[in-house]
Amino acid sequence: MRTIKKADFVDSIADSLQFISYYHPLDFVRAMHAAYLREENKAAKDAIGQILINSRMAAIGRRPICQDTGIVTAFVKIGMQCCLDTDMTVQEMVDEGVRRAYKNPQNPLRLSVVASPATNRKNTRDNTPAVVYTELVPGDGLEVFIAAKGGGSENKTKSVMLNPSDSIVEWVKRTVPLMGAGWCPPGILGIGIGGTVDKAMLLAKESLMEPVDMPELLKRGPQNKIEELRIEIYEAVNSLGIGAQGLGGLTTVLDVRIRDYPTHAASLPVAMIPNCAATRHIHFKLDGSGPAALTPPRIEEWPEIALEAGADVKRVFIESLTKKDIAEWKTGETLLLNGKILTGRDAAHRRIQEFYTKGEPLPEGVDFKGRFIYYVGPVDPVGDEVVGPAGPTTSTRMDKYTDMMLEKAGLMGMIGKSERGDATIASIKKHGAVYLMAVGGAAYLVSKAIKKSRTVAFADLGMEAIYEFEVEDMPVTVAVDSRGEAIHKTGPVFWQKEIAKRK
Repeated sequence: MRTIKKADFVDSIADSLQFISYYHPLDFVRAMHAAYLREENKAAKDAIGQILINSRMAAIGRRPICQDTGIVTAFVKIGMQCCLDTDMTVQEMVDEGVRRAYKNPQNPLRLSVVASPATNRKNTRDNTPAVVYTELVPGDGLEVFIAAKGGGSENKTKSVMLNPSDSIVEWVKRTVPLMGAGWCPPGILGIGIGGTVDKAMLLAKESLMEPVDMPELLKRGPQNKIEELRIEIYEAVNSLGIGAQGLGGLTTVLDVRIRDYPTHAASLPVAMIPNCAATRHIHFKLDGSGPAALTPPRIEEWPEIALEAGADVKRVFIESLTKKDIAEWKTGETLLLNGKILTGRDAAHRRIQEFYTKGEPLPEGVDFKGRFIYYVGPVDPVGDEVVGPAGPTTSTRMDKYTDMMLEKAGLMGMIGKSERGDATIASIKKHGAVYLMAVGGAAYLVSKAIKKSRTVAFADLGMEAIYEFEVEDMPVTVAVDSRGEAIHKTGPVFWQKEIAKRK
């Protein structure tokens, strides 16, 4: 019987979470690079390029790939001949590892977990508790499959109870477009089939821990019905033309992973969970000889990509912009932003709304008139950093505040990721404003464009406070122009037709 010491378990959890915060799995990097090489839509290709550049920079700098460093899920499989030398439960040990990883002073990770989710949603300040699943299995060792899942992709989870005769492929094909681009494609779809609805969801989450092997599967061909289904869904989803970041293109998913389980004769539960461009997971084993040994990948494994700043790229200076200037911008154009922008996301917008509702003036220094807001919750800086990784959050969550921000606050433009709703697009058009898209999954790269940062208001909100960033050549794409044309609508439609022509 092997004995696993508490310290080895806790250290392994902490080390693994630090490891996956800055190292992408290499199978994911290779699949993303292959997508980059075959992509024909320039905007989508540039987005994938930024993700790959960001991935390499994060690996070198050992800083988070994405500012949303996720909520932790751990599948702990304990051999029945294994002994745990501990005075803590498995949940407590995992949580202690999470606490150490997320509060590591050399590489602090963003604290995103809130308690009392239905009421006051108070941040737990250490990213605990983790979501832990424990299983007794044959053997005398211990295995852990652990992931840090960002909210942008987790929020797009879907499930359904189909009839046994219904097509799973058709349901997926109908459902993926409804997920929008907030999950930062291209990524991986995890699909669970069978059991009960809760078991299907668990199967989908577990499937995301598996390696990306679609290129090998396509090359050798399917060997069973599940592999046939994986390929069919992979091809069906990519035929939708959604593309990287929802801009339209050839690759929406890099892989489709499926796990199934016996179910009731009258049922067909199906769950689908996407993994985003910040895919973070690792598997390790403990055998009593010490903590898990995690071998860093060689930097040479990453492709070296240099994005070209073509003649169509515009350098703009935000503080001198007028409505007339932004009226000349068109969807799909790449801009390099220079100047001062304010930040704000869910909690800050909610507070601003409370001020307006009470008829009170906004806090001193909070003036959005004629300015741009960046939807972001950055990681804390370390060393000489101005700010930690600071990629965009999903903009659709701010849709309900857009009228207020454009009309009452006098905002000129917004910067975030993913699409905007129809009512928001109409409001942008009405006010002659603009919505710009930064690449989700390129947080460390974006942070290098931020040269100065200061807290303006709501400091108690932590990463959700209002900051002022001074940016230099921050790359963005015009996603909704002042005429109301939205690239997340036109791009996928064009590329879906283009892909259909090639069949």
